[in-house]
Amino acid sequence: MMTNLDQNTWWSQFLQDENGVIVDVRTEDEFNAGYIPGAINIDIYKGQGFIYRVEELDKSKNYYVYCAAGVRSANACNAMEQLGFENTFNLLGGFSNWDGPTE
Repeated sequence: MMTNLDQNTWWSQFLQDENGVIVDVRTEDEFNAGYIPGAINIDIYKGQGFIYRVEELDKSKNYYVYCAAGVRSANACNAMEQLGFENTFNLLGGFSNWDGPTE
């Protein structure tokens, strides 16, 4: 089930999660302009391409998902749930409000 988390909770929980994976669902251009360290980029706007990429992920892991403002990532979490992912965590406010580390 998707959980919405504020950035402090999202980041501190990720740092303590040995099974945590960060997924950035923004476009490649947005991702290349800056991202949260360790994130993998799977563009939700790619539609079926997004589904194919997500299907390759390990469903036993915990996914920390973000976009620019939190809407696309919430949609991504919902889509991932429908595909059988149990633990998805949406970053409220997204990257535009992020004040943690970036690359």
